[in-house]
Amino acid sequence: MNAEIIAIGSELLTPYFQDTNSLFLTEKLNHLGVTVDFKTVVGDNREHLTAAARVAVGRASIIIFMGGLGPTEDDLTRECVAAALDREIHRDPTLVTELYKRFAALRRRMPENNERQAEVIDGAVVLPNSRGSAPGQWLEIEHDGAPRMVMLLPGPPHEIKPMFEEQCMPLLRERVPRQCIATRVLKVAMMGESACDERIAPIYQRYADVQTTILAGAGDIQLRLTARADTQEAAQERVDELAGALEDALDDAVYSTAGESLEQIVGYYLQMRGATIAVAESCTGGLLGQRLSSISGSSRYFLGGAIVYSDEMKTLFANVPPMLISQHGAVSREVAAALAEGIREECRATIGVGITGIAGPSGGTDQKPVGLVYHAVADGKRTNVVERHYMGDRDRIRRWATQQALDMVRRAMM
Repeated sequence: MNAEIIAIGSELLTPYFQDTNSLFLTEKLNHLGVTVDFKTVVGDNREHLTAAARVAVGRASIIIFMGGLGPTEDDLTRECVAAALDREIHRDPTLVTELYKRFAALRRRMPENNERQAEVIDGAVVLPNSRGSAPGQWLEIEHDGAPRMVMLLPGPPHEIKPMFEEQCMPLLRERVPRQCIATRVLKVAMMGESACDERIAPIYQRYADVQTTILAGAGDIQLRLTARADTQEAAQERVDELAGALEDALDDAVYSTAGESLEQIVGYYLQMRGATIAVAESCTGGLLGQRLSSISGSSRYFLGGAIVYSDEMKTLFANVPPMLISQHGAVSREVAAALAEGIREECRATIGVGITGIAGPSGGTDQKPVGLVYHAVADGKRTNVVERHYMGDRDRIRRWATQQALDMVRRAMM
């Protein structure tokens, strides 16, 4: 069975509000073996909402409407869903009474328009709302001979979550054919999306029963593997088999097989080796230190470091010789190495990391363009320096740079 989730509200079509309820609902549906094939956001428009409801009924077994059940004129979900299903609406006197009781208990006068929340689509089962005034509704219908389950749920998270968990999930468990979904996530560092897919496509294409999704970020690729089967064991066996084959193909480019972040993995390695780390950052402005320190318990291995934007600070905090900066420039292989070595010695750390570059959008030249970054990792015996040229805006370049630095540390600790 598949599902469609429809979030209703014009505010969700602005830059200021996000639909987060659908993430919760998707997780719960996946636990039942139900795939969410569609997510739709519709504004408070009668024509658009009715059309969206008709489309959803035609393509999904389970349709969940979120929001638009309030008392105001722009709360259109009940009447638009009724129109899409060719059903009438009636005002339930019991619900009207309950609404008046609710307001009386709060010692408030109930506005007459609140009675709209007692309107029920013919054939619907009312889902009581103990945390708000808008009840939900559950309908079971047929479309072209196929069964459909339709839910109208309130929008506020503190209302929709308990209503779905306590009332909808038991109904779904009784009606949804048992299927189990297993998921694995492999994370790959510093490999291009196309290069990664070129290497693994011949492998995952042999597993038609496992869905493989590739999500690419700044220096980070996630391979999400999903399988469905009659038992959890069978589904897990399929994703694990494919995951193992992909790991073999990608070798040490895979840094996580259980969802950990790169900074978590670096922390694991440092603790296993009894090692410590310190950083000297120029163009990343403390982002590398922030990522390292975001992990609980990182004080066991992350000693700290310095943000050395100016040439003077590079000398003061990381002992970079002024002559070196004058000779090669602050953005250079030599200065990156000196930053890593200097901060390691100053902090008495096992590992020192230095980053210097041009994050832009200004400051680039023909010889040293925006996006040029040097990364260095020093351990007291050798210093490894990597030069990279990144594309994108300032934030993306800085993110790339920290990802590269963390991956260099990971590889040095392997």
